[in-house]
Amino acid sequence: MVSVQQWTGREASALRAALRMSTRAFAEHLGVALRTVAKWESLGTETQPRPDTQAILDTALARADAAAQARFENFLFPDRKSTRPADYETWTEDIERAVVCISRQNFPFATTLLNRWLGRLDPHQLDHKGLYLYGRSLVLLGDVQRDQGAILGPLSARHSYLTARGMFTELDIPRRVAQIELSLAVVQEMSGRLQPSARQYEVLADDDRLSPRDRARARLWVGTALSKDGDNEYATRVMTAATRAFEDLGEPEDWSVAHQKLALAHRGAGDLTQALHHIDIARTTGTVDSPMQRVRLDTAYGHILLSDAATRNDGLSVLDQAAQVARQYGLSHQLRSIEGIRKGQQG
Repeated sequence: MVSVQQWTGREASALRAALRMSTRAFAEHLGVALRTVAKWESLGTETQPRPDTQAILDTALARADAAAQARFENFLFPDRKSTRPADYETWTEDIERAVVCISRQNFPFATTLLNRWLGRLDPHQLDHKGLYLYGRSLVLLGDVQRDQGAILGPLSARHSYLTARGMFTELDIPRRVAQIELSLAVVQEMSGRLQPSARQYEVLADDDRLSPRDRARARLWVGTALSKDGDNEYATRVMTAATRAFEDLGEPEDWSVAHQKLALAHRGAGDLTQALHHIDIARTTGTVDSPMQRVRLDTAYGHILLSDAATRNDGLSVLDQAAQVARQYGLSHQLRSIEGIRKGQQG
């Protein structure tokens, strides 16, 4: 349903026409004087109803049936392109297909599915349902850009996420806004801003807009950012708490990923015994159907093996395999991480 931020005589007249009422019937419907309705009709945008009457008009619009609301929108925005329900169904199906493609790192087809809609529709000409689907599509495009390493600039994950956040803010969907803020914190971390991203994760870890699972993930990522920044002791404590939360929530895949992150924190602290313990748990319990997760798991395992002179060659071999998969699926950020690990060991 279209909403009105500030009623003027123009919007009030459009509502009367949409309800198919005479000026007298409309005045009686609202409980206002006939001369008030006549004033709206004659002065249009040059007059604004009083605040109490604005509220009455809000209620009348909200109580109108769907057909009247559609007529009201058409009267106000005659040039707005209509999107048929069938289009929304197809768009929703394409979004669902894109989610599957992204989980398999089939980025080219996912991008094609999303740009079928993003490339031809103007968000300013969409109703609330269309705007919601547009925002969802932008978030998924941001996920593609993030996983491919395009995190900053006009054609980046950050830009897509920020645009989508504005849309969900306008639609007043706090959960979606908070989820995008979590994704923006990930982008911060990926761009090397470790302390700011850790602070943002900590805020979101206690944000009631998010689900318990998303709050636990935010807690885990506090540890990820701090571990990269060298604060491995605190990072380990935070990650351990997140691991317990995933176990309590019955989230086995997140629980496995948490052990992978814990392994790297222990490696950073110099405790290779604990690092190998946790990476073994991750490797034996985690699902590696996703190329991204396979690369992340092998990169972590190779990094740990590389830290011990006795297993250095094994570590290089594992990293080579991870790099090959990363190149195959266009995982640029993961490739840069692998190269960074190699250079760090050479230094």
